[in-house]
Amino acid sequence: MTKKICTLLFGLLIMVACSQEKPKEYLTFSGKLANNKDSIMAIANRQGIIKEIKIDAEGTFKDTLKLKSDEGEIYTIQTSANKVAPIYLKNGFDITLNGNSEEFMESFKYSGKGASNTNFILARIKKGQTIGNPQLILNLDEKAFRKKIEGLKTEYDSILNAYNNLDSTLYATVKQQNEQLITYFDNAYQQSKIMGKGKPSPKFENYTNVKGGKLSLDDFKGKYVYIDVWATWCGPCIQQIPYLKNIEKEYHNKNIAFVSISTDESRRNGGSWEAAEQKWRDFVKKRELGGVQLWSGQDYSFQQAYQINSIPRFILIDPEGNIVEANAPRPSDPQLKSLFTSLGI
Repeated sequence: MTKKICTLLFGLLIMVACSQEKPKEYLTFSGKLANNKDSIMAIANRQGIIKEIKIDAEGTFKDTLKLKSDEGEIYTIQTSANKVAPIYLKNGFDITLNGNSEEFMESFKYSGKGASNTNFILARIKKGQTIGNPQLILNLDEKAFRKKIEGLKTEYDSILNAYNNLDSTLYATVKQQNEQLITYFDNAYQQSKIMGKGKPSPKFENYTNVKGGKLSLDDFKGKYVYIDVWATWCGPCIQQIPYLKNIEKEYHNKNIAFVSISTDESRRNGGSWEAAEQKWRDFVKKRELGGVQLWSGQDYSFQQAYQINSIPRFILIDPEGNIVEANAPRPSDPQLKSLFTSLGI
């Protein structure tokens, strides 16, 4: 009897062991993009493209990918220069995407194992797009400012808690970001008191002009100055170029100067400042950039004064050299023209 029980238990253990699948060391990604005209979808991380997936004539695709790390990470998927979206990937996931190529990220719906992570990221991005210009929050009086920031944190926490089965790495990272939200805005609020609307703007001096010579902020006294801080390697900066060109043309004869300041530096150019400058010059010429095109070279004092930690960054200064908006709307934002109109430009 005892022998039969042992045999039965051993058999049950074998069955349990066989039923526990070994975690997959790769992920599966498939889906369909309606109205698609591209043949390749690239998956990339910070180091570059790690996989290219073929898309057939009907917009469907399916492939596998083995990631080097077992940790989850945010990647991007891209079918063309202007069609880029985030995706959270991890070995073992089995994700299906359905969307419309003409409404690239906005139409995306993910399903399958691990899909909730990317759906959460998209929901978070959508929420961020409703905030509008952060400078408008910083312009509030302190009581209204506190109420607004607390409300934002509550809303972001609510989005986080609405998605079940998030990867632990993503959950921990976003939870920390939500906690840091108030601290971030607090620091920005204190800075805005020093560099808020009507305060004298920090100045840039003797920046290299692509047309020759040097220019400083004081050279534009008597005009509004709309400053674009950018770099040739910055994708979001490049996306704003067509909008900036249109704005420049529309306000060509108005009392406003459009000044673009490139922050291209040596680290991304083999350690050579000469190469960085040449890359900037070549880019300006190839893209036929208008307005005033300047290169900051090795002087970062202007960027540091404005605490520019990410680009593109847009700044609006009045004819007396005082700050109108330290974080002005982007050229693609309709609020920019509304701001110009309110100033009588």
